[in-house]
Amino acid sequence: MIQFNPCALAITAALISAPGSPDDPMFSVAVGERQLFLDDVGIVETRLLTSTMHQPAKKGAVIRPNWHLGVQSVQVRTAPVWDAQQKIFKFWDCAATPPDLHAAGKPCTGYYESRDGLHWFQPALGQIAYERWPQNNYISLIADGRHLRADYVVFDPTDPDPSRRYKCALPPIGFAVSPDGRQWKMLPEGPTIPSGDEANFSFDEKAGLFILTVKRGGPHGRAVHLETSNNFQTWTHHGLMFHADDRDQELGRRTIRARFANPALQPLVANEPSRYNVDVYNMGVFRYESLYIGTPTMYYATGPSADGTNTDGFHLVQLACSRDLKTWKRLGQRKPFIGASPRGAGAYDLTGMIGPSNAVVRGDELWFYYTSGKYRRAPARPEPDRHAISLAVLRRDGFVSLDAGPTSGTVLTKPFPLPGTQLYVNVDVHGELRVEVVNGVNAVVARSRPLTGNLLRAQVPWEQGELSSLKGQTVQLRFTLRKGQLYSYWFH
Repeated sequence: MIQFNPCALAITAALISAPGSPDDPMFSVAVGERQLFLDDVGIVETRLLTSTMHQPAKKGAVIRPNWHLGVQSVQVRTAPVWDAQQKIFKFWDCAATPPDLHAAGKPCTGYYESRDGLHWFQPALGQIAYERWPQNNYISLIADGRHLRADYVVFDPTDPDPSRRYKCALPPIGFAVSPDGRQWKMLPEGPTIPSGDEANFSFDEKAGLFILTVKRGGPHGRAVHLETSNNFQTWTHHGLMFHADDRDQELGRRTIRARFANPALQPLVANEPSRYNVDVYNMGVFRYESLYIGTPTMYYATGPSADGTNTDGFHLVQLACSRDLKTWKRLGQRKPFIGASPRGAGAYDLTGMIGPSNAVVRGDELWFYYTSGKYRRAPARPEPDRHAISLAVLRRDGFVSLDAGPTSGTVLTKPFPLPGTQLYVNVDVHGELRVEVVNGVNAVVARSRPLTGNLLRAQVPWEQGELSSLKGQTVQLRFTLRKGQLYSYWFH
């Protein structure tokens, strides 16, 4: 886990007469919606603060392949769904079909359930007859006589038809719906969305927007295209959304050389510098609080595969954010959000990984489920299990913090109408946190009591004045930070 230094924080809120933020319509502050510091939207200025991206703590594999059935890999392109009525998580894998079933033309998706998100069991579904494992958890999804995998699943609680609340994208074939995530039926209507062999799918419940990213061509090779829908029937193609650029190639060559020089990391099969290349293999995109998070899986090709049909290389998961799904900011100076683990510790994510599709909020933590792989191209003597589904955990809102050292730094927000009467912060502070509300002539009209501690969701208490008399008026917040890390703020 990330270690936090002792800190002290003070906040000043300035009441101003400006009507809002017409220069930045993407910035709005709603009750209960957390404001993070991943980008500069909503910020007038920062002084003496640094932006730090934080990596989640890896917890290891939580679902492993059934290698006794010849299954070498179990992967994921979705996130677990919490069923509030049954009080269980539901989860769907991909690339886990036994070889003999696959050869018989029956690729299938494995279905899992869990009460804690850590221990997953495989309920017997009785949908696919398989002599070697009669009580299997395989889902049967058939279209035009073809067996399909249900890889990309979301839950839509807003659909008035309970038989359609679980939704599955199957690019380039079509779409399917289910009442329970187990029994699926294909929809007769809807477009066929072209895609390579990779996609990712999420549902923005606040906006009522289905977000489908698909792998197609772009600059430097693989790239991400965007499709959206607000009714799961008609889809809008937005074209190229995210791709590798020249800077990625420059940094990628350094990253590849550094990997080959590091004996702690899994060796690769091919190393031909003339074939070095970086592109985008897959990209999860999901709504988190007031913005969109992207987890682009960057693929670093190091040379041709042995048969010459593809390449050897490795993946690293980066982090990006957007307010409109069009313009993306790369975070952490393009360093890994989820990187490779060293050999010898039993980890699967040694070489290949596909980033998480969404963040699962668990109290004061964010849980990320991702594909982890030991090899891109197997060595002469590979282990029987190549890929697993792994878990990584992050502090809630903990993607990026604004940090200060011994010298105080400040961040000033853009103006916004005060939406609530209670201010909350997520901050690590061992000194003190103070809040002042200042009017247009710099007079203090409210002052807080000091706060201290590692505060993940602390309400700011008022010593003098209060916010209730200011609700609806336009304010700015000025955070002054010393020896600390600031993650987010919000109102109730």
